[in-house]
Amino acid sequence: MRVIVAVDDRGGVLFNHRRQSSDRVVRRKIEELSEGHALWMTKYTASQFLTLPEQARLSEQPLRDAGPEDYCFVEGEPLLPYKDDMEELVRILWNRKYPGDVFLDIDPEECGMVLESTEDFAGYSHEKITMEIWRR
Repeated sequence: MRVIVAVDDRGGVLFNHRRQSSDRVVRRKIEELSEGHALWMTKYTASQFLTLPEQARLSEQPLRDAGPEDYCFVEGEPLLPYKDDMEELVRILWNRKYPGDVFLDIDPEECGMVLESTEDFAGYSHEKITMEIWRR
């Protein structure tokens, strides 16, 4: 499976049960990246899309329900139990420090992944957002 997660500079993903940030350019990138594959997410994650992409699939446990070639856009779900199932991890980096109380629970290098590519781009709400693609 391919997992997508957005994190701040400290690896934070949520604060007080809410996402730290969102960006419409990031959502478009996620739609493009997952085109032709199922894109699993929770209803909470889906709420940031004005219109759900055609490939969207909703589940309260998207990491459990995703198939080997599917994408999962997650916000706060623990990844450690699924580390052996992840062939790819896409980290969207906000390049800022936000308050956080839920943090990414894995390090891709420690999971045997290699950084394949990095792309910096301007978002709608952030001048610089970085997308890293880690693969086994």
